[in-house]
Amino acid sequence: MKITITDRILLLLTCLLAAYQIAMGIDGYSTLPVIAYSTAFGVLLVAGLLLLILGFEVLDSPIVVIVSTIIPLSLAIGLISQYLTNYRVMYLIFAIIGFFAIVITRAFPIRNNFPLFILVIVHGVAGLIIFSLPIILVFSGLARSGFLLISVGGALISLGGLLLALLKAGKPLLSREIIFRVLPSLLLLMTAAFVAGFALG
Repeated sequence: MKITITDRILLLLTCLLAAYQIAMGIDGYSTLPVIAYSTAFGVLLVAGLLLLILGFEVLDSPIVVIVSTIIPLSLAIGLISQYLTNYRVMYLIFAIIGFFAIVITRAFPIRNNFPLFILVIVHGVAGLIIFSLPIILVFSGLARSGFLLISVGGALISLGGLLLALLKAGKPLLSREIIFRVLPSLLLLMTAAFVAGFALG
């Protein structure tokens, strides 16, 4: 599917928001959250630029699933290390093992559903953290209400990840054309929700 001018504008805005968050939006955090958030938005920035320059064909690369895993894992690591420090090491170990499990199951041809199972588990846990933790923090009085926008971004990143993962697995929920049509808008809304959530939380 050919990328349109509107798609390019949406992707450019996504890249600008991700770049802003890296440069201005993560001041005042400790080392591990800064590294985790910078990694997440850095990968998002690179992914947006690749889509902007190369078009949707870049999504056909098998490395897309691996790279796209870094975004939710890094965001979840940042949130856990910032707000649930007692679980920081435990989740970091899970994230590292999960990431390498995805790499291995994508590097070798496995014809059963095991690679998809691993992907769903790793993405699902990260997505659940990104979605639920801000809600818990806000309703516990530990964060301002604007932090709920992180949950919105978490829901959107989970939706986008699920659509792309099932498309790559040959079991798409929607047609390839529809997924590519909504993807630039989804990426922009997701990035805007994250940036606003960190700024207002």
